[in-house]
Amino acid sequence: MVSTDSTAPAFVRMAAHPLRWRLLTELAASDYRVRELVDLLGHPQNLISYHLRLLRGAGLVTAHRSSFDARDSYYHLDLERCAHALTAAGAALHPALRLDPAPPSATTAELSARPRVLFACTGNSARSPIAEALLRHRTSGQVEAASAGSHPKPHVHPNAVRVLREHYGIDIAGQRPRHLDTVAHHHFDHLISLCDKVREVRPEFGDQPRPIHWSIPDPAATNDNDQASYPAFRHMAADIDTRIRYLLPVLSHVTNTEVQP
Repeated sequence: MVSTDSTAPAFVRMAAHPLRWRLLTELAASDYRVRELVDLLGHPQNLISYHLRLLRGAGLVTAHRSSFDARDSYYHLDLERCAHALTAAGAALHPALRLDPAPPSATTAELSARPRVLFACTGNSARSPIAEALLRHRTSGQVEAASAGSHPKPHVHPNAVRVLREHYGIDIAGQRPRHLDTVAHHHFDHLISLCDKVREVRPEFGDQPRPIHWSIPDPAATNDNDQASYPAFRHMAADIDTRIRYLLPVLSHVTNTEVQP
């Protein structure tokens, strides 16, 4: 039976516009501010802002204030929502295309070249050590993951230790924050900043590929005690874990491309 509904699915209508597709493509790689998207795409700010509003209205893109400058906002593409929207669009075309989106993954063989990834945040006490631990965990150590901070704290935050232990079975109790200067002369295939402040002050790492930014609020930014702030740590860790899962195929793709004759 052929459907009489000739209206294309919402995701198809939203993504079909050339500028919105370019916005989706850029935001799939990194979080950006409006002015950075203006520079990347070469269109006026009012036009970029208009299409970002449409993408936000469709639930594909989110935005929050920068912790470095509250006058700025960072835009983030919800890849999981995109995956489900694409699946729904396929089913609307034909029932045989009703496929559940598989969770992103990368096998040990795919990551045999051992890419090197550095995560950076300000204190190296919560976001970046969690990202380092989760990437190492999800690749069974086949990625050389490291983390550092621009202003490292004396100790890893107790809630960072707790959330990894209770929800992911990872122990980082013996880890100590370190300064970005200690890794400034190392080679990394990917440099990922996780807070807006460190993005503004991080040192240059030579001829590294274009940096990636994940704009993730500091769960310890409030003055709440550790017990009260723990839900924020759980939310932050889940956000990072989702981003890590979607990073794995990128690492695999880059690795396989580099080893081609």
